[in-house]
Amino acid sequence: MSTPFSKLPAWADYGLIPLINLAVAFLVAGLVVLLVGENPLRAAGILFEGAFGSGQNIAYTLYYATNFIFTGLAVAVAFHAGLFNIGGEGQAYISGLGVALVALSLDSVLPWWLTFPLAILGAAATGALWAFIPAVLQAKRGSHIVITTIMFNFIAASVMVYMLVDVLKPLGSMAPQTRDLLPGGQLPKMNWLLEAMGMSVRSAPLNISFLLALVMAVFVWALIWRTRLGYEIRTFGFSPKAARYAGIGEAKIIIVTMMISGALAGMMALNPIMGDQHRMALDFVAGAGFVGIAVALMGRSHPVGIVPAAILFGMLYQGGAELAFEMPNISRDMIVIIQGLVILFAGALEHMFRPAVQTIFASFSPRSVGVAAVKGEGV
Repeated sequence: MSTPFSKLPAWADYGLIPLINLAVAFLVAGLVVLLVGENPLRAAGILFEGAFGSGQNIAYTLYYATNFIFTGLAVAVAFHAGLFNIGGEGQAYISGLGVALVALSLDSVLPWWLTFPLAILGAAATGALWAFIPAVLQAKRGSHIVITTIMFNFIAASVMVYMLVDVLKPLGSMAPQTRDLLPGGQLPKMNWLLEAMGMSVRSAPLNISFLLALVMAVFVWALIWRTRLGYEIRTFGFSPKAARYAGIGEAKIIIVTMMISGALAGMMALNPIMGDQHRMALDFVAGAGFVGIAVALMGRSHPVGIVPAAILFGMLYQGGAELAFEMPNISRDMIVIIQGLVILFAGALEHMFRPAVQTIFASFSPRSVGVAAVKGEGV
């Protein structure tokens, strides 16, 4: 008779297994690097150096991580309700309108510290409204959330092309983008923080939206695990039948959860528009909505895991650019392959090593040791 698997302690469930998956992903990536004729250890060193080797590199890594924290939290909130919000890309993209309209209207009359809270509300409201329609379609009509959110990604892209080409583009300009934001619409950089630690930062886009992302991580933790709404969301995600039996409204949970998810994804637009580019241009999201899915999977849908997972993908983005420069045989497409391997082992093959780890823990548990002792006495 086989021994049943034991429940893993939290540190193993949320720390050890993701680390094993990550190690295997990088091991396989090393084999790919070896196949193209490069030294995997040297490639790993360049990747790490390019992401964390200087204050400038760290600032860029954290800038990319900011985007992924927002989108990872958005996906995680939906996951807890059993919903797969694959529309974070479109929700973040369309929320650029909420950010840009506020900043363009107020950057000449208000300082940044007054414009910023209003832009946060504009981004969150636009993202929530964009997620509201697919949520209602699922809650009221039974339309699958994956299909509708994918469709809304394409709709958002078309809307943004129209707005940037025919509505918001300044007269006489050929580029599909808004005018540059004035200082009242620009977020202050956080380079001073790294410089205070003795690091040199010439010019990097890291800005205070990184702090907002960390605040939202704490907010999501409090919402999901410390509020009644969070309990209802987790109950519905675990068992919709049990939730209905307990009197939890299915339609309400789907709609509210998706709107929170959309609002979190929408806040991502603050980072590139007000914090870096100081304008809204085409495709400023640059795939961050889809990376958020991998970040949420790797972080086990918990903010404590999502933040380091986002930094890991920020490392792959920043360090990958340095790696492609230093090793011409490793192109940007190879970096995408490495990212894909991380996603594969952290997502699709997440549970591949779990049975072995559970068996090891079960063999060292007090109950198993006691059973073994009894069997030994019987002999």
